[in-house]
Amino acid sequence: MTTSPPPPPSSASPSPGAPTHAKPLRRLTARGRGEAHRAASPLELFFDLCFVVAIAQAGVQLVHAVAESHAGEGILDYAMVFFAIWWAWMNFTWFASAYDNDDVLYRVVTLIQIAGVLVLAAGVSRAFEDHDFLAVVLGYVIMRLAMTAQWLRVARSSEGPERTMALRYAGGVALCQIGWLGLLFVPDGGKPWLFLVMALLEMCVPVHAEKDHPTSWHPHHIAERYGLFTIIVLGETIAAATIAVKVGIDENDALDELLPIAAGGLLIIFSAWWIYFVVPIHGRLRSSKEAFQWGYGHYVVFASAAAIGAGLEVAVEQAVGKAHLTTLTASAAVTLPTALYLLTVWALHSRHFKVGLAQQSVLPVTALLVICCTFLGDWAVLAAGLVSALAVATGTTLTARMVTREKSQHGATEAV
Repeated sequence: MTTSPPPPPSSASPSPGAPTHAKPLRRLTARGRGEAHRAASPLELFFDLCFVVAIAQAGVQLVHAVAESHAGEGILDYAMVFFAIWWAWMNFTWFASAYDNDDVLYRVVTLIQIAGVLVLAAGVSRAFEDHDFLAVVLGYVIMRLAMTAQWLRVARSSEGPERTMALRYAGGVALCQIGWLGLLFVPDGGKPWLFLVMALLEMCVPVHAEKDHPTSWHPHHIAERYGLFTIIVLGETIAAATIAVKVGIDENDALDELLPIAAGGLLIIFSAWWIYFVVPIHGRLRSSKEAFQWGYGHYVVFASAAAIGAGLEVAVEQAVGKAHLTTLTASAAVTLPTALYLLTVWALHSRHFKVGLAQQSVLPVTALLVICCTFLGDWAVLAAGLVSALAVATGTTLTARMVTREKSQHGATEAV
């Protein structure tokens, strides 16, 4: 992340830090902000897929917690585990955008980070069920110490303010891991408070590290990386919901009860994809302030997108009688994360590209209507899906009308 003015764009030619495959070990130097055709690497895509394994495990445990009427406790555990996954993913993403040299050591250290998230994923169930965070903390520490090693490589390959920045990152990340170990020793009642303190300290590390020298992240590459991860999370949401519907039909022959949930869930996820990718957000990431808010804000985007899938599973289990919940609670498990997703995407993306009150109001009003759908009983999920789809249609229509009006005005001006 960066919180100070970014360095000026370099030329379109590859920087010295760009992958060249000339040597197995190379200096870990900064890549250029102006590199042409910068895209996600196969290693980054593999990294994302492995991280979604942990997200899927967190979603499964959230379903179990809500289905067993422990929603408050389950949501808190979900928020804590999801932060560990998201923060490690985000730090790697911004680091790779600035320093990926694709040499052997860089790949090995990245694979160690992947191993760390798999250790974390293996401990998610015990964290939810027994509040035993040993595997989760161990996996997180593995990922973060690997990140520390990457920053030490940057420090060794640089000098001046950049070296200071890299050492601040390495020291800050390493010191935070000592605090996270406290989760293994404090009583259960103190874990959420320690988590809150440590999460704030972790998020302060980039602020402190980059106050004098920002990293040279690539706006288009960052926007693509976040977009790809959003797609993967939404794909996991569809997979989880599809499996839940399939099991419900196979075991309970409940097609009539599940069809509205399946249709509504599909409309919600399709709309979520459309709304996220309707604007070219990379153009907004040239400001340090915008990049900071946008990157951190995606914690809510990713967490709510994954929670939609968990909510659909809860709705399915309630419909077939496997979850002893009220219809209102099961409906809220879908509509509330959907509304949160819509509001967050509007705040981070859409509002910057909307003109006039009508366009600006579409997503906030849609979020409110989706919440109202919670009270429609068995039709709540389908209604929320229809409202979400209507929002896409309304936004598309308003944009088309604006473009047509601008063309007409431009043509009239030329005629004069």
